[in-house]
Amino acid sequence: MLTYDFMLRAFAASGIVAVVAGAVGYFLVLRGQTFAGHALSHVGFAGATGAALVGIGPLWGMLAFTLAAGSAMGLLGERLSGRDVAIGIVLTLALGFGLLFLNLNTATTLQATSILFGNVLAVSATMLGWLILLGVAALAALGAIGRPLLFASLQPELAEARGVSLRLVGTLFLAVVALAVAQSVQIVGVLLVFTLLVGPPAAAQRLTCRLWPGIALACALGLGQAWIGIVVAYYSDWPVSFCITALSALVYLAALVPR
Repeated sequence: MLTYDFMLRAFAASGIVAVVAGAVGYFLVLRGQTFAGHALSHVGFAGATGAALVGIGPLWGMLAFTLAAGSAMGLLGERLSGRDVAIGIVLTLALGFGLLFLNLNTATTLQATSILFGNVLAVSATMLGWLILLGVAALAALGAIGRPLLFASLQPELAEARGVSLRLVGTLFLAVVALAVAQSVQIVGVLLVFTLLVGPPAAAQRLTCRLWPGIALACALGLGQAWIGIVVAYYSDWPVSFCITALSALVYLAALVPR
């Protein structure tokens, strides 16, 4: 299996994405913003199809749309009570654009399927290099806002009283989530982005309440699920995204047992 270059790239790409998704997803679950991650993945679909329409790489369109949508969500929905409405508005608008782009360019149908369900076995060396750069950027940005983000997530009223801008922190965090979503889509697709971004962090938070062990466990679970999923798919000829998704669901169900 490891004698093939495309398999080595698949393991490397899925490993990078799993670590980034585990770290970012931990805070996403902690803040109760999993719907935001789901919405951003659909926004990314519109960006990818729009990029294909004008003849550029889908990743760049996905990044542009998710970053813009994440920033808009953060600016429009400062309070918890307003976030669902803001996210819903951005989501429906993005889906409308996605349908329009597909209608204008029917030649992207096969590419659209890859975006919806992912294709880690088709990651090129150039794409792998960009995933590494984006992963480093996402983790560096998360580390830069980590302390105020944790403060604002656990005690928002106290954080605001101490001078922490909840809107700024929330906007910057959703921009980081946008980076993680754009990378995750390359592995599991738009429809299954919850597999890496929410599944492992949710299981980790069921198993430990400590911050750093929880983040490390989320990254480890995501990494294990991605790599084992690729191995199972290689020997069974099943879709890689399905194998990773099934493992994610099994791990989360197993995490419910100790409770």
